Amino acid sequence: MKSLVARVAIISVVLLSAVVSAHAASLMGPTPEQQQRHLELFHEGQALWPIYCNHCHNARNPAEFAPYQWAQIMMHMRTMENLPPEDEAAILEYLKTAR
Repeated sequence: MKSLVARVAIISVVLLSAVVSAHAASLMGPTPEQQQRHLELFHEGQALWPIYCNHCHNARNPAEFAPYQWAQIMMHMRTMENLPPEDEAAILEYLKTAR
C-alpha cells in the first residue's frame, strides 16, 4: 500500500511540475520562431484576403468583427469557397490581428 501511495505521489509531482513549466513558458510570451510564423501567416493572409473574399462581396474591414466572430465566419466561408486549410489559417490570422 505504501508503495502505491509513493508511486501516486511521484506521478503527481511530475505532472504538477509539467503543468507549472508549461504555465511559466506561456507567461514568457511567444518564442522568436512563433513570432516569425505569426508574421508569415499575417502577411500571407493579408494577400489572400482580398483575392478570396472579393469573389462574392467586398472584403470587410478586419476591425468590423471580433476575433471569435472571424473564426465563426471563416468556418462558414471556408465551406462556401472551398478554401484550403492553410489559406484559411493565414486569412484568419490576418483578420484576428489586423484590428
